[in-house]
Amino acid sequence: MGRTTNEHAAQSTPDAPPRVVKRRPKNRRAQIAAESAAAFGAHGYHGVSMDDIARRLEISSTALYRHFPSKYALFREELLRLSGLALSAVELPDEAAGWTPRERLEHVLDAIIDLTITNRPTVALARWERRYLEPADFHRLTDEFTRTLAAIRALIRAVRPELDGYDRVIRTVSILAMISSIGDHHATVSVKLLAPLLKSTSWALIDADLSGERGAAPARRAAELVQPFKHELLLRKAVELFHERGYPNVSMEDIAVAADLSAASAVYRYYRSKSDLLAAAFRRAADRVSGAITPAVTSADTPAEALGTLIDFYVTGSFEERALTFVYYAEFTHVDQADQVTLRHLQQLIITEWAKLVAQARPELSIGEARILVHAAFSLVVDLGRTFGDDGICPQETVIRLLQTILLGRPLPR
Repeated sequence: MGRTTNEHAAQSTPDAPPRVVKRRPKNRRAQIAAESAAAFGAHGYHGVSMDDIARRLEISSTALYRHFPSKYALFREELLRLSGLALSAVELPDEAAGWTPRERLEHVLDAIIDLTITNRPTVALARWERRYLEPADFHRLTDEFTRTLAAIRALIRAVRPELDGYDRVIRTVSILAMISSIGDHHATVSVKLLAPLLKSTSWALIDADLSGERGAAPARRAAELVQPFKHELLLRKAVELFHERGYPNVSMEDIAVAADLSAASAVYRYYRSKSDLLAAAFRRAADRVSGAITPAVTSADTPAEALGTLIDFYVTGSFEERALTFVYYAEFTHVDQADQVTLRHLQQLIITEWAKLVAQARPELSIGEARILVHAAFSLVVDLGRTFGDDGICPQETVIRLLQTILLGRPLPR
């Protein structure tokens, strides 16, 4: 008696599950930033929409827009967050006044490495997609990273005062390129191994003897001066445009004009699509690198000697085709999925063969650690090329010795 209908209903369904109330996470904004960085890093800025990010987070687009008014706002905030963290990483605590120069540099290297490992997807985003920032934001990001480089360069000067300004700049760029290269790939080792590996390689780059004459880039071979076939010319012009403007900002009409063709339809006589053209350039480059491995190994007496030959070949090719070397890293996500699978398989074969040689030359390293170093060496060539271009600050011989230092722990004897 006196029991209400609701009370009766409650007692009549004792096994009904309690109503779950979803609470908005306190760190939702940080979750959104992390997920978007992973998406942008995997598919490129232009390959991701706000709806894609919302689906990855299992939230509505409306909920996403409550935190960020646009995809660009999200992109901008995540990149500037990283550059701000990089600046903070090179700040020394008060007690550093009593440290030796090596201790101060050690502290900063630890901070940079920890920052990079923790923010691996965003590091990849900053390396390859920052060109899509608006001018003011790009200037701010560049300024903050430049100040970070300057701080590290000053610490290297205190450790090695005999080095000239050019040498300190090269080592600084090389260290950051080597550390940040972990954003370019999915090879993994435990943090317990990764952090010491990155730090010991940083010190190897700081302490290495890179002395040698600075000279102009070697003269182009006569074969390169011959007018290429039309399909070769299309590949070259397309890659140059992708390098200058970014793949999404280049049309088939642009490629036709650059190759002196009458119309975009003429390009289709040689390549089915813009993506097909990109894949053809990548495949040709990968075939050249993979084809050099067996001759280098069979003609060498030691793994270190084989690596030396492969490094020479790789650096020479990269100097001859700087644009392609950069575009391979920056625009890979624009290749059709089927071609990506083929190219990634070929790349893994190359990485594996190089890593085997590294592990044989340095038995203290696992094959996983060797893979990390091979990726770092390849990335370093790209970063030095886009930082210094053809101005002669970092000549080919110096790049070769830097790669020898990363892979073998020291430059090879001349």
